[in-house]
Amino acid sequence: MNTEEKADSPLKQTLRSVIFGTETPAGKRFDIALMICIVLSVTLIFIDTIGTIHAQYGDYIRIGEWTFTVIFTVEYILRLYCSLNRLHYARSFFGVVDLVSILPSYLGLIFPGANLALAIRVLRLFRVFRVLKLLRYLSDGNILLKAMILSSRKVFLFFFSVSLIIMVLSVIMYVVEGPVNGFTSIPKSMYWTIVTITTVGYGDITPQTTLGQGIAALTMLIGYSIIAIPTGILTAEISNEMVRTRDLRKCNNCGKKGHDNDAEYCNHCGSELEKL
Repeated sequence: MNTEEKADSPLKQTLRSVIFGTETPAGKRFDIALMICIVLSVTLIFIDTIGTIHAQYGDYIRIGEWTFTVIFTVEYILRLYCSLNRLHYARSFFGVVDLVSILPSYLGLIFPGANLALAIRVLRLFRVFRVLKLLRYLSDGNILLKAMILSSRKVFLFFFSVSLIIMVLSVIMYVVEGPVNGFTSIPKSMYWTIVTITTVGYGDITPQTTLGQGIAALTMLIGYSIIAIPTGILTAEISNEMVRTRDLRKCNNCGKKGHDNDAEYCNHCGSELEKL
């Protein structure tokens, strides 16, 4: 226990062990209760958008939502109260999420137009990451993010090339089919081309001429040919980034490299590895 913790009152230390002490029995019970409240609160937000349920149970849903809002508000205040560094908590990712998830409800009382912002309450789902300790998987998320950044130039060039193909096919379909068959403009033809090339196929616009149907078949084949390219680019970058990350995981004791991201001990000498 550090000097700052010794100076705290017994109440503050008890609250800290319950709210932030996720390994204590009381802390685990608090986390379970908090997770239940988060899930129920978000469930209320979802079902409140169903017209029949809102019309019949809207008042009860509002009561339940305000109950959870008060609970989360008290929890946020208690976290600030017992935190070792209040400013650090308030400015942290979860501190901001905690605050933003309760603010819309209060703003709705002051500004009626702010009721549309109540959907921001769904950010409470992010708090499950804290409860379930999913933050340890953020290193894998960083690998994915870095791979996306490294592959962005290749993906941009790919989409630029696809855009040129779409524009050419759109002009061709506009000339071949024309307004009579629903291709009333080049932008409308571009919409049809994008829908076709992505294999969505709404069917609201369809070519009627034989030549147009042939071009449509070619467009479909092009779509199947190119749809996997960005996936392949990203997959290659993810593989390269995983190799680079493994090479960075070096044992300080024996110097062996190539450990998995989630490895805690060296597979050569058994020494504990540094956390990523």
